[in-house]
Amino acid sequence: MNPSKLTDIEFWDNYWEKYQLPLEITKSDKNPYLNEILKTFDHYLPKNPNLSVLEIGGSPGQYLAYLHRNFGYSVACMDYSPLGCQKTRENLALLGIKGRVYEADLFKDNRELPQFDIVYSLGLIEHFTDFDGVIVKHLEYLKPGGLLILGAPNFLGINHFFLKRLAPELLAKHNLNNMNLKNWKHLESTFNLKEIFLGYVGGFHPSLFHRKELNTLTNSILFPLTKLLVFVFKTHLKNLRRYNSRFFSGYLMGFFEKKPIP
Repeated sequence: MNPSKLTDIEFWDNYWEKYQLPLEITKSDKNPYLNEILKTFDHYLPKNPNLSVLEIGGSPGQYLAYLHRNFGYSVACMDYSPLGCQKTRENLALLGIKGRVYEADLFKDNRELPQFDIVYSLGLIEHFTDFDGVIVKHLEYLKPGGLLILGAPNFLGINHFFLKRLAPELLAKHNLNNMNLKNWKHLESTFNLKEIFLGYVGGFHPSLFHRKELNTLTNSILFPLTKLLVFVFKTHLKNLRRYNSRFFSGYLMGFFEKKPIP
């Protein structure tokens, strides 16, 4: 395994194996958290069928389906999980969407890949120790003037309190520094980017920590509490999704324009 990676192919093959196809992200009253993420796409992305988009670590293509249907983009996915790539091809076919799938490692030479108008990843950068190195690889596939989008869950604040006790193995596969929005603020100056949006979205999302790896006395109390929180915030407190903070929000996102070389 690449020393900069906190996960490997086996981890992701096992992860994707349990998913049943077809899968497609859509707005729904049943999932207010995802709605908030999709709203950022709706607000900052142009509708233009002439644009191309690449999702890095994009298996099984459910977000690409949303971008194709709502913005008209031609879509592509790059992933290094063989099973993930297989699932993506099958998923796009089942959804009736033409798309390219590249089975490739982000940190290897992938000369056959073109550049795209939009490059993004959701839930990828936090699995690497070299934050800037991952950003550099994203930008290699982005055209000058194109749009870079980054998204990651927030495992800090109250989310960290629960995960540290309920799911420490899961927590260990994530670089918490890459989930700190303060560490994203240098991207604009370091990589000649123009910041369009940078912030937390999704509000408090207790489903992030509704899991249990260890059967301890503490967890016997915390786990039922997480179940209650999931229910309450999914049914009765959905309007609170608009309120965000680094202490409790479930997700962080950044939209950046890659400035053309003078």
